[in-house]
Amino acid sequence: MKKILVFALFAILMIALVAGCAPGTDVNLDAPDSEMQFTTPGVNPLVGQPAENGRVAGLGTGLWHGLISVVTLVMSFINPEIQMYEVHNSGPLYNLGFLIGAIVLFAILGFSGGSRRRR
Repeated sequence: MKKILVFALFAILMIALVAGCAPGTDVNLDAPDSEMQFTTPGVNPLVGQPAENGRVAGLGTGLWHGLISVVTLVMSFINPEIQMYEVHNSGPLYNLGFLIGAIVLFAILGFSGGSRRRR
């Protein structure tokens, strides 16, 4: 089972690498956006504003987005319109839900990938 998981993760990483480095993709590392800045993230002007569906993402949506964050990260390499984080959110409650969801995801992955006792 562990070999299958490692193979699946390797395959996902290779797909993301191929999608990101495909012919015709432009990557400009000299652009100011690619520089590492040791600051806090900027203000989100869309906090509290409803999305096209008329909803504002809250705690529950943040929890779900945190749980599926790895999947959406890989999908965002293939389709740039897919984002990991909902900008039309309620602010601190969405952030808390996203963080808890990501922690739960990595805890599940960590515990499921741990060593098992052998007799």
